[in-house]
Amino acid sequence: MKADQINSGASAPPAAAHDLPAWRKWVEPWYLAYALLGVSAAGISPILLPLAVSRTGTPAEVGLVMAAFSLGGLTAPVWGGLADRLHLHRWLLGGGLLGTALGLLLFSFVSNFGVWIGLALLQGIGVAAASTVANLFVVENHPQPEWDERIGWLQTFYGGGQVAGLVLAGILGTIGLQIGLIAAAGLTVVAILPARLAPPATTQTPAPRPTLLHPARHGEMAFASPQRLFHHLSRKSLSQMGTVVRSRFGLFLAAWLLSFAGTATVFSLYPVLMQRVYSVAPGLSSIGFAVAAALGLALYSPAGHWSDTIGAPRVLQIALGVRIAALLGMLALVFIRFPGQGWLALFAFLLIVLAWSLISVSGTALTARLTPVSEGEGMGIFNAMTAVAGVIGAILGGWAAGQWGYAYLPAIALGGVILGEILVSFKGGKI
Repeated sequence: MKADQINSGASAPPAAAHDLPAWRKWVEPWYLAYALLGVSAAGISPILLPLAVSRTGTPAEVGLVMAAFSLGGLTAPVWGGLADRLHLHRWLLGGGLLGTALGLLLFSFVSNFGVWIGLALLQGIGVAAASTVANLFVVENHPQPEWDERIGWLQTFYGGGQVAGLVLAGILGTIGLQIGLIAAAGLTVVAILPARLAPPATTQTPAPRPTLLHPARHGEMAFASPQRLFHHLSRKSLSQMGTVVRSRFGLFLAAWLLSFAGTATVFSLYPVLMQRVYSVAPGLSSIGFAVAAALGLALYSPAGHWSDTIGAPRVLQIALGVRIAALLGMLALVFIRFPGQGWLALFAFLLIVLAWSLISVSGTALTARLTPVSEGEGMGIFNAMTAVAGVIGAILGGWAAGQWGYAYLPAIALGGVILGEILVSFKGGKI
């Protein structure tokens, strides 16, 4: 095990908090701000934005708007650098929330493609700015033995916010897309209130950034989570890419890029795909996604156990196999028409979402094990690859849907995941 790896597992609670419930010892009021950010950024936006664009825009425009939303996450190094140098943690948190809210609000009143792109990018940048400082509040204000529990609860709040946001998207979408986007903007503004309770930055000089090996515990429809953005691509990481590409880690990253970009074609256009191809109403598809995301939260602990017992490569192979089977089912339903097929399409998508829990845990474990550079730099490269794959998948999905129709998206996703499975299993699965 490398020296900069942080050991997982529960740690002893602080003595001053012995009279509090177990969960309350690790939770602070400002976590609610990140739960509300999860509601809007990971729950409502990925459902209502593509639906709003699809009303008057082309499929390619839908894909580009969702790609712009994901692209904003690549600005994380800028906000992390500002936080380290200028100690603007609270300003970044509040400003990011305000920027996200403004993008959502204005999006509901315009119908111009160029403006849509700019507003989606503004939302992505706002989410990145707010999320980047999340772990910094923890590691700069609490002793190292408490980080695992506190960060685990922070991620739980964000994942719970995503589930609530997907449910709200299903309800608000039936009332009206404009109303739904305005409501999402309002909830994000409300998040500024608990954000003000966040502790001030205490580090006077930029401290070494510890390696936090926590998988992103939510569906990767919107990748910008506190955990995902803590480690980001740096100049040092870029200078080491030659070493990375020639290693087994490079093979793993290629498999990750192909499989993640493949499924991103479905995730980015999910509500429109379900409506146009499988006749599933947006409200039902959103709530179905919420159910899958909620069930997926319960799989993270077993996934960690399985990675320890049978190995992370094997868990990743199994998870990708589940996605291949589910995508084959969705593809078959394109050609086989019968009453109630929408429910089978929803079930297949549920399997795709549930597989993410295994993919996230095993992918994070493999990054720590395979990286030829430091674990912090490896995690930064891994997270950047995830962001790039999301952008590629959204653009590719929109272009393909415009050229051939939404019905071809499961086939494209299937191809990407199959290629990823082949690379993961390369040389007998000894990745």
